[in-house]
Amino acid sequence: MVGTEEEPSLVLVTGLQGTGKSTVASAIAQRLSTAVLAHDWAMSGLRPFSEVETVLHDMGPFGHRIVGWSILNALAQHQLRDRRSVVLDGVARAPEVERCRSCAQSEMARFSLVVTYCSDLELHRSRVEGRQRLIPNWYELEWSHVERSIETWEPPEHADLSLDAASKWEENAALLDAFLDARP
Repeated sequence: MVGTEEEPSLVLVTGLQGTGKSTVASAIAQRLSTAVLAHDWAMSGLRPFSEVETVLHDMGPFGHRIVGWSILNALAQHQLRDRRSVVLDGVARAPEVERCRSCAQSEMARFSLVVTYCSDLELHRSRVEGRQRLIPNWYELEWSHVERSIETWEPPEHADLSLDAASKWEENAALLDAFLDARP
């Protein structure tokens, strides 16, 4: 059955904005014949409701992050429980990574952590400034937002694969294919 495995996988793709997370997540999902659940897309569905936005604002600076990852984990758990793999796409920090790892473990699924980064700051900036994601009800990122994220970003430990957006896509795709092929 397409997208169904004996042992399903939860693959978390994380990194700062503009480092290729969504591209990598889509490539993995295509290989696994499964869906990508993206943080920004999940949260965009809540934006039209001013009451929800008010509650998220009242939760403090991490309200969107907490709620978004809670939604993604619940949806991922449902997929894994049905023995379907799932790919999560978003800026996940250590607490979110551990929740995803626990989710996979609780459903007897394989967990993989893929981290994207960009070693070239000017390239990173041009990637952010030159893109339009066109997510309904969501905002386009500005470089100043990413700069603030860079100041506090700590890449998650124990990544199974790290990919540099400064490398050619063909090189990263080959690393990604080798990683996926090596999984039991």
